[in-house]
This record gives sequence, structure tokens and C-alpha cells, in this order.
Amino acid sequence: MSHDNLPVKDPDLGHSVPDPGLEPHVERYTDVDKGAGNRAYAAILMMLAAVPVLAIAFVVIYFAVPRDAYIDFGLLKANAQNVGFGLTGGLAAVLIGVAVIQWARVLMSDEESVELRHAASSTDDDRAAVMGLWDDGVEQSSVRRRKLLLGALGGAVGISLVPAVVLLADMGPHPTARLREETLERTIWAEGILLLNDENWLPIRPEMLEVGQLVNAQPANLRDLHGVEAHQAKAKAAIIVVRMDPNSIKVPESRKDWHVSGILAYSKICTHVGCPISLWERQTHHLLCPCHQSTFDLGNSGVVVFGPAARALPQLPITVNADGYLVAQSDFTVPVGPSYFERDSSQDFKDGDQ
Repeated sequence: MSHDNLPVKDPDLGHSVPDPGLEPHVERYTDVDKGAGNRAYAAILMMLAAVPVLAIAFVVIYFAVPRDAYIDFGLLKANAQNVGFGLTGGLAAVLIGVAVIQWARVLMSDEESVELRHAASSTDDDRAAVMGLWDDGVEQSSVRRRKLLLGALGGAVGISLVPAVVLLADMGPHPTARLREETLERTIWAEGILLLNDENWLPIRPEMLEVGQLVNAQPANLRDLHGVEAHQAKAKAAIIVVRMDPNSIKVPESRKDWHVSGILAYSKICTHVGCPISLWERQTHHLLCPCHQSTFDLGNSGVVVFGPAARALPQLPITVNADGYLVAQSDFTVPVGPSYFERDSSQDFKDGDQ
């Protein structure tokens, strides 16, 4: 068997192949030609200086260009704002990237070095050596000799965050107390609004309900709304109507006129994370949420008896109108649905309240 093709070991290092060493160093044109280095330096500064201009243009487009304005490219019709955002924001990001790459390619040190492998743990001397290398790196990066580089890069990156802040502001209006009161904390229920069975959209009379029966219902004025507005209103206004034996339920003094002969109306939206509830236990008067098993006692003002929900189900005050149909006395007295940071929970019903 021939051994002519086996690798030859380096007798000094014990490696399978001899150490090739470092290749001869070739000077870069920016190192040889000082003018070329200065031109590259100026080009990098110009790219970074263009970023704030593009960021300002991004913000101007956001406020000045109408959202329904479009640009016709023939086969493609694009939203003018989106085109402007893409051009200004995209070009700003590209310029930062190109500037940093050029900085590394043509201005930072171009000298080759060799570092021998060492143990995983570092000695004090090693750490001191690393700090020395860091200082060398700072020196080789040219930031001490070309002092505008770091400032220009920091300014470009910092100003490029402004468009992101502007876009975050577009996520929705600030939830002030007045805005919450007009939107999140109210529904379309109001005095005199009929309760409609949401299966046949017919008004409900007390004699239509048997003891132990549960009916899903909606406000009559929901039929006046359409599209997104209707879906948003329904998501908050949906209710359940139950009839229980008046002698088997607890009605606090503050709610003694909120029911009609044991007929009560509650929000259908769980106070935990907003799931719709309709799993009804007739014997216990308990209503179970199918999502996380929060359980509410409808025979005791909707208080929580089990599960992660922290607040009782909001109850809708109801009565009977002159025609004998169930109607709302007012809107809910507390916000429906899950909790939120700004929510005032002091008015929520608690077991034992009167």
C-alpha cells in the first residue's frame, strides 16, 4: 500500500498540514491615496447626513399626503402614502447600512493578524490584553481621527426612529377619560330600547319566557347599524336574558327594580378575556364561560363563584313598556367586557353589596 498521498505533519506544531502563514499584505487604495480616503470619508458622511432628511420627509408624507391618495403606475395602483413611506424609510435604512459597510471596508484598519487558541477561561492578563485590543480597535476604526463619524452615525440611527414613533401614534387615539366614556365604556343600550331575540329578531314579552329559560338577545337599534359599526356595537351590547323563580334568587336593594318577575338581563361578554358566555345551569343559576371556566351566579347579581374572572357580569336594568315588551331602562352602569388599565372597578358589584 502506497503512503505517498498521506498528509505530511508539521514537526514543530504537530499539525496535519504545514502552517501556511499570512499572505503578503496588499495596501488598499484608500490607504495609499490620501485623497481617495478623504473622498470615501466625505461620501460616508453624506450618506449619513441624508438619513435625517429622509426621516423628516417620512413624517411630512404621513401628515401631508391624504390617506386616500393613490399613484397610478398603469398595471399597478398604489397608495401614495405607502409608496412615500417605502421610498423614504427604505432608502434611509439602506443608506445607514451602506455607510457602515463602507466605513468598515475603506476606513477601518486593513491589517491582518493571527490569534492563537487559548483556554476557555481568561486570566487577568488576557482581560487586560482584550482591553488593549479594544483600544486598538477604536484607534483602527478611525473615529479618533475622523471624529464626525460616530456623531453622524448616532444622529442617523437616532433620527431614523422618528418615523417609527409616528407610526406607533397611528395605532389609535390616546385613551383619555372622555374618549373611553364615549366609546369603550358605553354601548348602544339606552332607555326604552327593545330587547330582541337574536334568533328571530322579535321583541320579547315576559310571558314568552319559562322559569329556567335562557335567551340570547340584542338591542333593537342594532338593526339601524351596518358593517363594521354594527359588528363593534354587537360585540359590546350582546346580552343574555334569563328567567328564574324570584323566591330562589338574591336581589340587592339597589337592583330591586332591575328585573321583571325574576327576568334579568346580563352582559354576554365574560369579564375575564371577553369570550361570549351561554352555558347555563338551570338548577344552580350558574353561567359558565367555555374559554377558561369562569362561573357567574346569575341568581346573585352575576358575581364570580369560580375561575379567573375578577369582576361580576354587568347587569342591564330592564322593565316592561306600555305594549308589554321588555325594554332597557338605561345603558349598563359599568363597562362591559375584560378589564383594562384605566378602568375604574370601584362601581363593580361585589357579593354582599346592597
